[in-house]
Amino acid sequence: MATEAYDDPEPVNLGSEMEISVMALAELICELCRFRGELRWDASKLDGQPRRCLDVTRAAERFGFRAKTDFREGLRETIEWHGRNR
Repeated sequence: MATEAYDDPEPVNLGSEMEISVMALAELICELCRFRGELRWDASKLDGQPRRCLDVTRAAERFGFRAKTDFREGLRETIEWHGRNR
């Protein structure tokens, strides 16, 4: 849809508007990948951006894109696809 209907130089975020902390995202990825190891956070390092939330307004306005897939389900499908197509 974006490649057919959008020809402007401004970037467009495709995704959900759901906000998630980087820690929660890392934990969710571990869960969906069935990772049984330990996540260790080094508090002595820079924090960076603690949360992510995409602004998908441009996609909705310019070519009517709205995410239909739940974030967790889309992440699970992406992980499974990656496993099949490495």
